[in-house]
Amino acid sequence: MTNINQERLVEHFIELVKIDSESGNEKAVAEVLAEQLGQMGFEVTKLPVPDTISNGFNIYAKLQGELEGSIVFSSHMDTVTPGIGIEPIIEDGIIRSKGNTILGGDDKSGIAAVMEAVRTIKANGEAHKTIEVAFTVYEELGLEGAKHFDMSKIESNQAIVLDSGGNIGTIITTAPGQQSLKVTIKGKPAHAGLAPETGINALTVAADAISNMTLSRIDHETTANIGVVRGGQATNIVMPELYIEAEARSLDDEKLAKQVSHMVSTFEAAAEKHGAEIEIESTRSYNAYRIADDNPHVVAIKAAFEAIGIEPMTKPTGGGSDANVFNEKGLTTVNLSTGMSKVHTTDEFIAIADMVSVTEFIRSYLTR
Repeated sequence: MTNINQERLVEHFIELVKIDSESGNEKAVAEVLAEQLGQMGFEVTKLPVPDTISNGFNIYAKLQGELEGSIVFSSHMDTVTPGIGIEPIIEDGIIRSKGNTILGGDDKSGIAAVMEAVRTIKANGEAHKTIEVAFTVYEELGLEGAKHFDMSKIESNQAIVLDSGGNIGTIITTAPGQQSLKVTIKGKPAHAGLAPETGINALTVAADAISNMTLSRIDHETTANIGVVRGGQATNIVMPELYIEAEARSLDDEKLAKQVSHMVSTFEAAAEKHGAEIEIESTRSYNAYRIADDNPHVVAIKAAFEAIGIEPMTKPTGGGSDANVFNEKGLTTVNLSTGMSKVHTTDEFIAIADMVSVTEFIRSYLTR
């Protein structure tokens, strides 16, 4: 039996990160992956998505197995910015970017691991479970690829998303729901030097609201943040309008509803107090999920880690992923670490040993 081919795994990963694929521009990488999966014996389907999301497509691929059971492995093909012209550097067993871009281990490390595990299984002629692959576009800017994924193709009842950090063996069984708020405060312009008292400053309204708002870490399950503020025309004009984007997250749906209600009512009270108009658009980005440690899917994943000498750990996260969407669509899904570190920064890196370990896990899971 040959083991995981580390050199081929790293080469494939580097090939993938060198293909520019910032969110919305996934066509090039999707075409390469669809072709490679086909060459490996997968039955590949290119699933269209609205062109407002991406110039590419979601990928569904299936490889029939001899063993009982089937599983969906999912990773996303897009990266955050700055992700153009990535130059990966390998030193001391670590792959990082040159330092002026992200690396793209989020989430091409997941894609490379799945494909190398399957290559090894096929090279060894090992019997395996039926493998379904769901590679998505536009995950980073709102999980849109997963939201538009054609679930009618999927036959399995469970999935593994490979899109988290932490030690190998980390199994994310709990993740928050997120609500997004888009707030427009309409005050009243006036000349700031001649007649400021006749105006209503939209920023004053916002400042009043925010100073009365509970934000940041609310409790161990709940957070809230104001992340975007736009407004103003000139210093001699009382600010007539202000636009704000905010979010709240919680592992608990009731706590999330309570936090959102608090934020909305605080904005509305401040607007009323100052005589401003306010428009608030509140939308659910994704729902929370929580899977028990004794769920058969989690138990099987733990066993596959233990079989290769890795201690599994179930953990909650504060981040959303395609796993949130797939769970909502009725597919029992956990998110596993690939060892990616400092993602969404130009200091992003991944250890080759971790990539090999997660690939070994996939092989262990598929051949048990």
